Amino acid sequence: MPLRPLPHGSTRISGGFWLERQRTNRDATIPAAAQRLEEAGTLRNFRRTAGQETGAEASTEAAFAGKLFADTDVYKWLEAVAWEQDREPSAEFAAWQVGTNALVAAAQEPDGYLNTHTHLVLDGQRYGDLEKGHELYCAGHLFQAAVAQVRATGDRTLLDVACRFADHLCKTFGPGRLEGVDGHPLIETALVDLYRETGTAAYLELASYFVETRGHGTLTPPGHHGPAYFQDHLPVRETRTIAGHAVRALYLASGATDVAVETGDDELLGALRAMWATMVESQTYLTGGLGSRWYGEAFGDPFELPPDAAYCETCAAIASVQWSWRLLLATGQSKYADLIERTLYNAVISGVSLDGDRFFYVNTLKVRHNAFADDQRSAVGGRQPWFGTACCPPNVMRTLSSLDQLVATADDDGVQVHLYAPASVSAGEIGFEVETEYPWHGTVRVRITATPDTPWTLGLRIPAWADSRRLTVNGHEGPLRRVWSVGDEVVLELPVEARRTTPDERIDAVRGCVAIERGPLVYCFEQQDADVVLDHTAVVAGELVERERPDLLGGVTTIDVPARDGTLTAIPYYAWANRTVGPMTVWIREDA
Repeated sequence: MPLRPLPHGSTRISGGFWLERQRTNRDATIPAAAQRLEEAGTLRNFRRTAGQETGAEASTEAAFAGKLFADTDVYKWLEAVAWEQDREPSAEFAAWQVGTNALVAAAQEPDGYLNTHTHLVLDGQRYGDLEKGHELYCAGHLFQAAVAQVRATGDRTLLDVACRFADHLCKTFGPGRLEGVDGHPLIETALVDLYRETGTAAYLELASYFVETRGHGTLTPPGHHGPAYFQDHLPVRETRTIAGHAVRALYLASGATDVAVETGDDELLGALRAMWATMVESQTYLTGGLGSRWYGEAFGDPFELPPDAAYCETCAAIASVQWSWRLLLATGQSKYADLIERTLYNAVISGVSLDGDRFFYVNTLKVRHNAFADDQRSAVGGRQPWFGTACCPPNVMRTLSSLDQLVATADDDGVQVHLYAPASVSAGEIGFEVETEYPWHGTVRVRITATPDTPWTLGLRIPAWADSRRLTVNGHEGPLRRVWSVGDEVVLELPVEARRTTPDERIDAVRGCVAIERGPLVYCFEQQDADVVLDHTAVVAGELVERERPDLLGGVTTIDVPARDGTLTAIPYYAWANRTVGPMTVWIREDA
């Protein structure tokens, strides 16, 4: 049964694991990004485009700073600022939003077009390189930031900019006009977001056109890349195995899902669900990370999941969450929420340091002894304060700032809780508070604070990893569909305890290995916690001993694992490389 997202502001995370991450994001990450965007020259690009700052050779490439898609870093940061303004208004954040909105609006061309690279480097020549130009990709992030601002703050300044640009695109692209697609998908889902906010049918029609046009050879692959790099090798509705550049593929899948839902296209939705199922079965790392090839930042073949060569870009994990969320809403099936949980706790927040100001682009599952880094993206070199291609840091920011929206949904029968965190939830006449110390402990308490006098169902997700559970209502077992009373309390007990996980035998790279998990968390071993070289040892049968360590890595539960040479200590994967950077592994050999 399809689900509905709750109205904006209906859910607030009020404590625990995720609120701590949100506070760090607000207090450290977003302010640091404001500084980095200035230092990198990204904001200067807008000032120069708007004519507010001139420089020598202003129409040459020397006048432009960063990658040609650098505009998106500003837009994603603005989206995070908006969601934070909604969660907790701030004069500083409001000033950032108002000032940057004015700058973006001033940089827009009279006909609605907006792209600083095109203006400063290409002398205004548009759409000459759809394969690599990223013009529509940049537009998509602008549209998403604009919708976020309206929903979070009521500010329509950026929405007016976005609609003028979208109107320009509707006049420019489509049958009988410029027939093509952008080499980097995102515009599809952004146009649907804009359609949902404004009701302008032309935006949905253009999104549908872009989805249906892809896969028909409109793009010319550059260099050694083939058409799969752009997802231009097969039409979306004919694809069953996701391929090519992971972030591009997942953004396209998200947009195609939006189009399928809004147009009632069950055939397209069915193809996307089949593609997701294949991805989860054979192309997804234990952490939820996606993309097993550095070359092309791409998906590999089914079961090609080497831990040490894993690319697992932070943006790919975020795009996976976005796609799974859309499929969860479309179907109501909890398996999509299961992947959201796994990905958030492991593949997303591993991408930002515990203090919030350093980042991973690539989230490997193994660093070998004596490994060396020859690329800024490599985790071997440790977390970085920013990147030349800076897509990942602001993507993390907007994800954490908007996380409240993933907690719960509604349907005609009641309300469903998907992400367990201390929170308040309001859905029409229904209201409740959630109390929990998840993911460290498995008790989830839900106390009803408002209810109609008619029956409704409280849905509580049972994670796929939970092989048992206990559920009580006011201390007794009973159904979750009932006429509720204010003060009723539901308690869900989940078995959050250490467990060994063995890989699929078809994954050659980790055959004969084992990993440690606890609740939704994947664990890893860092060399600094071991007296032997991790590459040279193996774990053995025996008890897994849990230890609560409030003094370590912001407060974690560690796990002692018996090994051939003594005992190894496992820590949550998301927290690795926050002390020193060295050898690390998720999968470790197991002696029989």
